[in-house]
Amino acid sequence: MDEFMNKLIDIGATSGGKIVLAILVLVFGLLLIKFLMKMVVKQLEKSKMDATVKNILGKVVKILLYMVLLVGLIEILGVPMTSVAALIASGGLAVGLGFQGALANLAGGFLILIFKPFKIGDYVETAGAEGTVSDISIFYTKLLTLDNRTVLIPNGDLMSSNVTNLTAEPIRRIDLDFKITNDIDQSFVKSVLLGAAKKCESILPDPEPFARLTAVDDDTYIFTVRGWCDTARYWDSYFDLIETCSKALADNGIDDPEERIAVRLVAEEGEEES
Repeated sequence: MDEFMNKLIDIGATSGGKIVLAILVLVFGLLLIKFLMKMVVKQLEKSKMDATVKNILGKVVKILLYMVLLVGLIEILGVPMTSVAALIASGGLAVGLGFQGALANLAGGFLILIFKPFKIGDYVETAGAEGTVSDISIFYTKLLTLDNRTVLIPNGDLMSSNVTNLTAEPIRRIDLDFKITNDIDQSFVKSVLLGAAKKCESILPDPEPFARLTAVDDDTYIFTVRGWCDTARYWDSYFDLIETCSKALADNGIDDPEERIAVRLVAEEGEEES
């Protein structure tokens, strides 16, 4: 026990000053990093860079500052940098294998920053999920779904998957299919649907709306209506077009074959009961 205490005293005498200095540098360094990050964030907010670039750049600067602080602490404690480098080199393979997923996500984060397939605020479909991009970090991208769920997708998966950016263009096309019984004149149905699409206020006049017979299924015709709208108003325009076309069909006595089949079944059941 005496020998152990003597060793502690020797270590304290020889390295105590270094340890105290390292602690002071650590505390001061953390405060300095916090202050510098506030300055960096303020400058990034003033810049005209893309929000995604600002987000990732701020996080990269923060990591670099912490790395500088760590190297400074190692120097103060008197640990030879050659030994540290040798340790990093010897453990590099194991670390690389253990963190290959994280490294892939890190690389994916930088690729998103460089190629910008999407940005914060875009609505995307990718990797089995879809939603509005609410945050892009170095390792993960956060999506907010329409029902207000948060989905975290690794950036590595994003860069190895197809990404559909639904808000990249200023306008989008709406496609609707209507089933019509085949005992009604095709030209009449086409004119009703096309007129309804043109009267729909949220549908753009250019490109011009489209309405045509596109398929025949047993005893029914399938008419397709297409209209273009502002991307920001896609869902409102989608439901507006459904309501407008459905009302136009009903006002002109054009029914849904499924409704006619339902009526026929009810009538047949009534005859059997009688």
